[in-house]
Amino acid sequence: MTDKQKRFVDEYLIDLNATQAAIRAGYSEKTARYIGYENLTKPHISNAIQERMEQLEDVKIASIKEILEYLTAAMRGEIQEEVVVLEGWGDGCTEARIITKQISARDRLKAAELLGKRYNLFSDKFSMELTIPVVISGEDDLE
Repeated sequence: MTDKQKRFVDEYLIDLNATQAAIRAGYSEKTARYIGYENLTKPHISNAIQERMEQLEDVKIASIKEILEYLTAAMRGEIQEEVVVLEGWGDGCTEARIITKQISARDRLKAAELLGKRYNLFSDKFSMELTIPVVISGEDDLE
Protein backbone atom coordinates (compact mmCIF):
# COMPACT_ATOMS: atom_id res chain seq x y z
CA MET A 1 0.00 0.00 0.00
CA THR A 2 1.34 3.44 -0.90
CA ASP A 3 1.80 6.25 1.61
CA LYS A 4 -1.16 8.13 0.09
CA GLN A 5 -3.34 5.07 0.43
CA LYS A 6 -2.30 4.67 4.07
CA ARG A 7 -3.16 8.33 4.67
CA PHE A 8 -6.47 7.77 2.86
CA VAL A 9 -7.30 4.94 5.28
CA ASP A 10 -6.44 7.15 8.28
CA GLU A 11 -8.45 10.09 6.93
CA TYR A 12 -11.42 7.94 5.91
CA LEU A 13 -11.80 6.70 9.47
CA ILE A 14 -12.31 10.28 10.71
CA ASP A 15 -15.66 10.92 9.01
CA LEU A 16 -16.22 7.99 6.60
CA ASN A 17 -16.31 10.44 3.68
CA ALA A 18 -14.23 9.02 0.80
CA THR A 19 -14.03 12.28 -1.17
CA GLN A 20 -12.85 14.36 1.79
CA ALA A 21 -10.47 11.58 2.86
CA ALA A 22 -8.91 11.58 -0.61
CA ILE A 23 -8.46 15.37 -0.53
CA ARG A 24 -6.91 15.29 2.96
CA ALA A 25 -4.67 12.40 1.89
CA GLY A 26 -3.20 14.58 -0.85
CA TYR A 27 -5.13 13.60 -3.97
CA SER A 28 -6.33 16.27 -6.40
CA GLU A 29 -9.67 17.89 -5.55
CA LYS A 30 -10.77 17.38 -9.17
CA THR A 31 -10.32 13.61 -8.99
CA ALA A 32 -10.93 13.11 -5.26
CA ARG A 33 -14.46 11.76 -5.69
CA TYR A 34 -13.36 9.14 -8.22
CA ILE A 35 -10.17 8.24 -6.31
CA GLY A 36 -12.10 7.93 -3.05
CA TYR A 37 -14.59 5.55 -4.63
CA GLU A 38 -11.83 3.61 -6.37
CA ASN A 39 -9.84 3.27 -3.14
CA LEU A 40 -12.87 1.87 -1.33
CA THR A 41 -13.26 -0.82 -4.01
CA LYS A 42 -9.64 -1.98 -3.80
CA PRO A 43 -9.51 -5.10 -1.62
CA HIS A 44 -6.28 -4.25 0.20
CA ILE A 45 -7.55 -0.78 1.13
CA SER A 46 -11.03 -1.94 2.18
CA ASN A 47 -9.41 -4.72 4.26
CA ALA A 48 -7.12 -2.16 5.93
CA ILE A 49 -10.14 0.04 6.71
CA GLN A 50 -12.04 -2.94 8.14
CA GLU A 51 -9.08 -3.97 10.34
CA ARG A 52 -8.65 -0.44 11.66
CA MET A 53 -12.37 -0.14 12.41
CA GLU A 54 -12.24 -3.39 14.39
CA GLN A 55 -9.24 -2.08 16.35
CA LEU A 56 -11.12 1.14 17.13
CA GLU A 57 -14.19 -0.82 18.22
CA ASP A 58 -12.06 -2.85 20.62
CA VAL A 59 -10.79 0.35 22.22
CA LYS A 60 -13.91 2.52 22.12
CA ILE A 61 -16.71 0.06 22.86
CA ALA A 62 -17.12 -1.22 26.39
CA SER A 63 -16.92 -4.96 26.83
CA ILE A 64 -19.57 -6.93 28.71
CA LYS A 65 -17.12 -7.51 31.54
CA GLU A 66 -16.35 -3.79 31.77
CA ILE A 67 -20.06 -2.91 31.92
CA LEU A 68 -20.75 -5.51 34.60
CA GLU A 69 -17.77 -4.31 36.66
CA TYR A 70 -19.01 -0.71 36.43
CA LEU A 71 -22.56 -1.66 37.44
CA THR A 72 -21.24 -3.70 40.35
CA ALA A 73 -19.06 -0.82 41.54
CA ALA A 74 -22.01 1.57 41.22
CA MET A 75 -24.29 -0.78 43.16
CA ARG A 76 -21.71 -1.05 45.94
CA GLY A 77 -21.31 2.73 46.14
CA GLU A 78 -17.71 2.70 44.92
CA ILE A 79 -18.46 5.22 42.15
CA GLN A 80 -18.36 8.94 42.89
CA GLU A 81 -19.68 11.84 40.88
CA GLU A 82 -18.85 15.54 40.70
CA VAL A 83 -21.63 17.98 41.56
CA VAL A 84 -21.71 21.78 41.30
CA VAL A 85 -22.87 23.50 44.50
CA LEU A 86 -23.47 27.18 45.15
CA GLU A 87 -22.14 28.75 48.33
CA GLY A 88 -23.05 32.12 49.79
CA TRP A 89 -26.10 34.32 49.38
CA GLY A 90 -26.74 37.74 48.00
CA ASP A 91 -25.33 39.87 45.23
CA GLY A 92 -21.81 38.92 44.27
CA CYS A 93 -21.46 36.55 47.20
CA THR A 94 -22.49 33.35 45.45
CA GLU A 95 -19.65 31.08 44.49
CA ALA A 96 -19.88 27.82 42.55
CA ARG A 97 -17.77 24.90 43.70
CA ILE A 98 -17.43 21.36 42.46
CA ILE A 99 -17.63 18.68 45.11
CA THR A 100 -17.26 14.93 44.84
CA LYS A 101 -19.96 12.79 46.39
CA GLN A 102 -21.17 9.23 46.31
CA ILE A 103 -23.77 8.40 43.69
CA SER A 104 -27.37 8.51 44.88
CA ALA A 105 -29.31 5.60 46.32
CA ARG A 106 -31.55 5.76 43.25
CA ASP A 107 -28.55 5.26 40.95
CA ARG A 108 -27.26 2.41 43.11
CA LEU A 109 -30.68 0.76 43.01
CA LYS A 110 -30.84 1.14 39.22
CA ALA A 111 -27.41 -0.51 38.89
CA ALA A 112 -28.61 -3.38 41.08
CA GLU A 113 -31.75 -3.69 38.96
CA LEU A 114 -29.72 -3.85 35.73
CA LEU A 115 -27.44 -6.48 37.21
CA GLY A 116 -30.46 -8.46 38.40
CA LYS A 117 -31.97 -8.34 34.92
CA ARG A 118 -28.68 -9.54 33.46
CA TYR A 119 -28.74 -12.61 35.68
CA ASN A 120 -32.53 -13.16 35.38
CA LEU A 121 -33.10 -12.69 39.11
CA PHE A 122 -36.46 -10.99 38.67
CA SER A 123 -38.00 -13.33 36.14
CA ASP A 124 -41.51 -14.53 36.91
CA LYS A 125 -41.30 -17.05 34.12
CA PHE A 126 -39.76 -20.42 34.54
CA SER A 127 -39.43 -23.41 32.28
CA MET A 128 -39.90 -27.02 33.11
CA GLU A 129 -39.30 -30.08 30.99
CA LEU A 130 -41.46 -33.10 31.58
CA THR A 131 -41.44 -36.43 29.87
CA ILE A 132 -44.85 -38.04 29.99
CA PRO A 133 -45.24 -41.42 28.34
CA VAL A 134 -48.44 -41.84 26.35
CA VAL A 135 -49.86 -45.34 26.10
CA ILE A 136 -52.59 -45.98 23.58
CA SER A 137 -54.57 -49.06 24.46
CA GLY A 138 -57.42 -50.68 22.69
CA GLU A 139 -55.77 -50.41 19.31
CA ASP A 140 -57.31 -53.70 18.19
CA ASP A 141 -60.83 -52.39 18.81
CA LEU A 142 -60.46 -49.71 16.13
CA GLU A 143 -60.61 -52.13 13.22
